[in-house]
Amino acid sequence: MTDSLNELNKKLQQFVDERDWAQFHSPKNLSMAMIVEAAELVEHFQWNTEAESYQLSADKREQVGHELADTFVYLLRIAQVLNIDLLEAANAKIALNAKKYPADKARGSNAKYTEYL
Repeated sequence: MTDSLNELNKKLQQFVDERDWAQFHSPKNLSMAMIVEAAELVEHFQWNTEAESYQLSADKREQVGHELADTFVYLLRIAQVLNIDLLEAANAKIALNAKKYPADKARGSNAKYTEYL
């Protein structure tokens, strides 16, 4: 990866500032926009088989990359607006999930943690 998360956050903030878009970036609006982009991502895989979802043409792969980027940018922007450190939040969530899904019980299973408490 060429950009660090901090560099990307700075670039995103500058992009928003140059356009005076912060006024439109409430957590509500940003989260709704992110979900729209996530739905556009899903459209690329709708009706595909599991195997087909792995076999993307170069054009389709580029389109999926754009939708992933759109979703990611909105996620970053929501975190900026709410002053949430995404790396810290992700690490905390992984630690929480490690407790909820201990490897010896969860390995190879898609069961929800409540099924083996």
